[in-house]
Amino acid sequence: MILDAAVPVSEDRAISLGALTACIAGRLATPELRDVWTVAEASDMRTSGGHCYLELIEKNEATGAVTARLRAIIWASQFNCLQMKFAAVTGQRMSTGMKLLVRGTVNFHSAYGMSLVITDVDPSFTVGDVERRRREILQRLTREGIAEMNKRLPWPVPALRIAVISAPGAAGYGDFMHQLYANPQRLRFRVRLFEAVMQGEHTTASVINALERIASDDDEWDCVVIIRGGGATSDLISFDSYELASNVAQFPLPVIVGIGHERDVTVLDYVAAMRVKTPTAAAEWLVGQAQTLLDGLRRTAADILQTVTDRIGGCRTQLAYIEGQLPHAPKAAIERANAMIGARAMQLSGAATARTAPERARLTAKGENIATAACAAMERSRQRLDSTGALLDALSPMATLRRGYSITRIDGHAVKSVGQMPDGTVIETIVADGRVVSTVGADNNHNQ
Repeated sequence: MILDAAVPVSEDRAISLGALTACIAGRLATPELRDVWTVAEASDMRTSGGHCYLELIEKNEATGAVTARLRAIIWASQFNCLQMKFAAVTGQRMSTGMKLLVRGTVNFHSAYGMSLVITDVDPSFTVGDVERRRREILQRLTREGIAEMNKRLPWPVPALRIAVISAPGAAGYGDFMHQLYANPQRLRFRVRLFEAVMQGEHTTASVINALERIASDDDEWDCVVIIRGGGATSDLISFDSYELASNVAQFPLPVIVGIGHERDVTVLDYVAAMRVKTPTAAAEWLVGQAQTLLDGLRRTAADILQTVTDRIGGCRTQLAYIEGQLPHAPKAAIERANAMIGARAMQLSGAATARTAPERARLTAKGENIATAACAAMERSRQRLDSTGALLDALSPMATLRRGYSITRIDGHAVKSVGQMPDGTVIETIVADGRVVSTVGADNNHNQ
């Protein structure tokens, strides 16, 4: 019944609000609005008296603005069963921020208005949506070339200076510290807590802020540990964040992630240098790394000790042997030296004989050749001398004198001209068998 507002209406013609809401409820009670499956994001989810109250919203994918909103309720008689069913498949409980595929009936209550009474949920849809979102984040990180950056960082050996990101007073942090400091080898670690919110809508910003504080003095630390203990798995949604994953992937120190339980997986597990099951496991891994190094050092020390012991033992044995041989060693050494010298002398004698014999034969032959050559040379020289003597004798002034000639000299010089002999000159005349001294007179001084 629709009333015209322009026409005055008396009170007896108006219907009550209860009647109006009943009319609306009647109109909505149609088969088309019963057991309807719908996809929506859970918002403002809370429990009271065993019942679950929430809002179902739909957002514009481009702007994120809410485009549709509907109150919903899950009665206590079905809520626990649906939560167990959802957790068995997804590993987490239904919570705010999740995308759900639910079945319900539209209900209109006179006092509370319209709502959707949820009677069933399809957890496989949520698993697919969470996985799809996680896969999109990982694909984006891979496209940007940063997905493997933290994994490729070298690990300091050992990693003893640890920056921890956790909630103060959290059980997971306590378990980590106990496991770290109660190690049986009494390995000493230096740990500092960088407080952060580890659940709720502020988790991402809080953890990023802690990472920035660590990065400001990263030379003080060997690695970063992000830990959160057990609890509702739905609290881990904040760790499936691109912004947080990007910061961890590009962090300059190796990052260890130990969040939740063994079954829990977040995007951080794919980009961190090391993923462990729990906070306790993170401490165990660090202790194990240091223990491995310590064991290696101990094995090296044991090997060195064994090598030195064996070497000393061998030297002692050798010294004992030498000590036993020492009294006889000089005599034996002298005998060996004498024998060696004798052998060398024989070798030298034989070698010298073998070497000098050909030379001696060559020298003998050379001597004979030299004597023969000397005799021949002397004979040739004698013949030359005889020829020269005969020639000299033939050319000699004495030979001329013997032929009847004479030589006239004045003061030892031969006279070649009559003009050299003025009167009174003493001359010496040489003939073949002697000499005659005479004085030139006037009657004898004439020219021929």
